[in-house]
Amino acid sequence: MNETRTLLEKYWICKDQEKELYYKVKSDIPAFQRFIRELLGWKLIHTEKLLKLEKIPAHAEGFMGIQNFLDIRDYCILCGVLMYLEDKEEQEQFLLSELIDFVETQLKAYMEMDWTSFSQRKSLVRVLQYMENLQMLRVYEGSSEAFGQEEGQEVLYENTGYSKYFATSFSVDIASYTSWRDFERVQLEELSGDRGHIRINRVYRQLVAAPALYWENNEDADSLYLKNQRQWITKYMEENLGGRLDINKNMACWMLEEDDCYGRVHPRDAMLPEIVLLICTEIRKKQEEHELIKADNECIYMASEEFEKLIWKCREVWNEAWSKEYREMNQDRLVSVVLVYMQLWMMIRKEENKICILPGAGKVTGYYPADYTGGAEDE
Repeated sequence: MNETRTLLEKYWICKDQEKELYYKVKSDIPAFQRFIRELLGWKLIHTEKLLKLEKIPAHAEGFMGIQNFLDIRDYCILCGVLMYLEDKEEQEQFLLSELIDFVETQLKAYMEMDWTSFSQRKSLVRVLQYMENLQMLRVYEGSSEAFGQEEGQEVLYENTGYSKYFATSFSVDIASYTSWRDFERVQLEELSGDRGHIRINRVYRQLVAAPALYWENNEDADSLYLKNQRQWITKYMEENLGGRLDINKNMACWMLEEDDCYGRVHPRDAMLPEIVLLICTEIRKKQEEHELIKADNECIYMASEEFEKLIWKCREVWNEAWSKEYREMNQDRLVSVVLVYMQLWMMIRKEENKICILPGAGKVTGYYPADYTGGAEDE
């Protein structure tokens, strides 16, 4: 068992839910504490009830949001519920009706609140179920889902006390912040006295918490540190996480072996990652045949319409090998889900009416066996 991986995979470890795991990880803290504190620059919270690694990324990326949340309103309601729980004692019980009155009062100055709206009730349900899954709330009687179906449904909850560890504590007032960029800017300003240490934390965080680290030119400070310290970075990462470091001209990433993976990985055994592998293979083929030309930063730029045609071409060629869902999906929907997936895995970036294909798109490709004939008779 790799305790560092465990802390990366889990939001936190609650003693009353995973007692054996809690003690196993806690006893091993001295073995990985330096890696977390000095190289990643992250804070490890360990109390008598909970272990939590505060995983602050080097840069904010789209995939770092709460995956089950669908709207900004979800995050606002989450903040409202956290505020409500601040005034509750551990194991104190409360009714859903009391909670929603509080949330409505806190948020109505910033957005329209109407619990007769099905979409707003479902937004609250997503938040409550997310908090239940993280053990911040326990349902004592009733069901959160029932409120989504009908307004006025009552639920009795119990506060576990874990919610007070959910939010990250900041040393400055963030009330005036208007963007995620403010957090990155202030973080740099706070630590401006030790820029070398900032760079170390930033490089390790990007390798650990994101699919890739990119740079535009050879003078980039992060890339220079990465190349100069490659031996030590590889050593510390291997010792604490396993895997290997891959460095290319304008990109670096931490690769895991197929039989030793953890967390969310690409590719995985699912239809959409398989489709993306085929698309990446087609991109590489066009680049090798000089139909697509790399820019100086190793990126390939395509018109959005051309990229959409490339996706659809793969569907036409390999249609019979795909699952029913993707065989019958219309073009707009297919293009949309592929673009979202590739963006989240930092393989592409949308720029106005162009698609910037990042070096990561060529890192892993795939193809069907040579003797496969379904849908490929004309190849």
